[in-house]
Amino acid sequence: MKLPEEGMLLRIFIGESDSYKGKPLYEQIVLKAREMNLAGATVTRGVMGFGADSRMHTAKILRLSDDLPIVIELVDIEENLNKLIPFLDATVVEGLITLEKVRVIKYRPSKKP
Repeated sequence: MKLPEEGMLLRIFIGESDSYKGKPLYEQIVLKAREMNLAGATVTRGVMGFGADSRMHTAKILRLSDDLPIVIELVDIEENLNKLIPFLDATVVEGLITLEKVRVIKYRPSKKP
């Protein structure tokens, strides 16, 4: 797959304990993105954060959270990312979803067989 220089970044902020159909929501979103042949997805686990309810989530030893922040980032063309939005509307109960323009510098697969 080739990406044009002008792409879009879809960023989804959820909690680690969020789930969909008994599985972690972040996993379900990545699997759905792969099923839809999107260019790629990355999940990052945060060490500290808060959302709309202002409740602090942290990985500090004295205050271990079982709901650390999770950020899922997907880069593709806007048309492809928009196809994922209905799934996100149905599955992301609380969180934040953003979409922004990005400049794609390089997008290459590995040369491994």
